[in-house]
Amino acid sequence: MQQLLQHFVTGAQAGAALSPPQAVTLRFLAPSIDRVVVFGCFHWEARMIGIKSIASYVPTAGLDNYVQGAKFGKDEEFMFGKIGASFLPRKAPEQETSDLCVEAARALFANNPDLDPQSIDALIVVTQNGDEEGLPHTAAIVQSKLGLSTRVAAFDISLGCSGYVYGLYAIKGFMEAAGLKNGLLITADPYSKIVDPEDRNTTMLFGDAATATWMADGAIWKLGEARFGTDGSGAEHLKVSDGTFFMNGRQVFNFALVKVPAHLHELLDASGLQSSDIDAFCIHQGSAAIVDAVARRFEEHHPEKFVKDMLETGNTVSSSVPLLLQKHMLDGSWKRVAVSGFGVGLSWASAILYRD
Repeated sequence: MQQLLQHFVTGAQAGAALSPPQAVTLRFLAPSIDRVVVFGCFHWEARMIGIKSIASYVPTAGLDNYVQGAKFGKDEEFMFGKIGASFLPRKAPEQETSDLCVEAARALFANNPDLDPQSIDALIVVTQNGDEEGLPHTAAIVQSKLGLSTRVAAFDISLGCSGYVYGLYAIKGFMEAAGLKNGLLITADPYSKIVDPEDRNTTMLFGDAATATWMADGAIWKLGEARFGTDGSGAEHLKVSDGTFFMNGRQVFNFALVKVPAHLHELLDASGLQSSDIDAFCIHQGSAAIVDAVARRFEEHHPEKFVKDMLETGNTVSSSVPLLLQKHMLDGSWKRVAVSGFGVGLSWASAILYRD
């Protein structure tokens, strides 16, 4: 295939025109080519799918986490310094996961009037807490509620806190391979559906939220080098049994502290970058204690580069990283950002995002 593409490109550089069969063959071999001029000079543009915009939905109702903490004998200093959240948003009882997705997508459309919902041809929902019993896939329900075209490719990714980073590269690769134009990457994992309000290890941590990311060509923010990892031997530390979420907090903390800093160093090495080349690190907001510990372990001299912003959201699972990007990256002066998600699986993913 590479030889055939090179044959076409070499001929085009010499000024040769492509016949219609050659153009069809070239598009078949490389569907990410934006256009081929058949008669006259050969011209092609490779699509580079990136992040064009991010929007979110965070319920206004929720729990006063200081009140929750007091119930378990935790003072405000502990709640602020270790947990990191004073308020945990909660979806309404009648709201389903797909409803959160729809609210985030509608916010995205409202913020981007040039994005026609009917132009969406790829939709991925990252969730492990889909509607009702999880079948059908939540993306299909979202397609219907948003009134998107029935020609849209829609599917779910079953990942937790690492899901957004995985999702970015899944939708980018899928769209570029299939020659698609506009994609929605949606995250929504309302843990209020599975958290036991009497479990002190989980009920003070998790908030409900959803995000929607517009992925398309011509984006300012591009996807760079990425690294991924999985260790299913740690599955028992984060799991659901009989409809209730269980977390071994100590094991999860140790996993994050050992794995994430090393993974970020591996990512920078693979990218030919130093930590000084990164404007900010936007990692999963598992808790204030986890973010602080990872920051100190990775960046002894400049831990402030690690963004910590979960005071009014808590741990929103797959939505925590895009919430940070929406609030701090899109309208800021950053040029290069490292992102990292880690959790259920055990699973982790880290990547470089850069401004074009």
